[in-house]
Amino acid sequence: MLNRIAAAAALIGLALPAAAQDADAGQRVFNQCRACHTVEQGGRNGVGPNLYGVFGRRAAGVEGFRYSAAMRAKGEEGLVWQDATLRPYLEAPRTVVPGGSMTFAGLRNEQQMNDLIAYLRRATGAQ
Repeated sequence: MLNRIAAAAALIGLALPAAAQDADAGQRVFNQCRACHTVEQGGRNGVGPNLYGVFGRRAAGVEGFRYSAAMRAKGEEGLVWQDATLRPYLEAPRTVVPGGSMTFAGLRNEQQMNDLIAYLRRATGAQ
């Protein structure tokens, strides 16, 4: 009986939709990032690099931006920004890139993370 309940619970969990993503709410979350980053095509670099085209781009891949040695090393190791690599970085940048220069402490709220990723995909020209 306990195995049936566990199996049913697992099936219900699998049937639930993933958390909805709201790009408009993500734009509000991005306000935390706006002091250092721009997202517009051809936008300027600030304290952080312009993020247009970030999805599919190698870490430390913006020409002319002065990255930390740690971020350049991650790029040389093959780190490419996708949903799966951005999530842990946005959650805890110093864990993913120890010695990096990003001062943002991290985003711990899963819904805000989903919304931010949706906004970044929309704003940065991701497919």
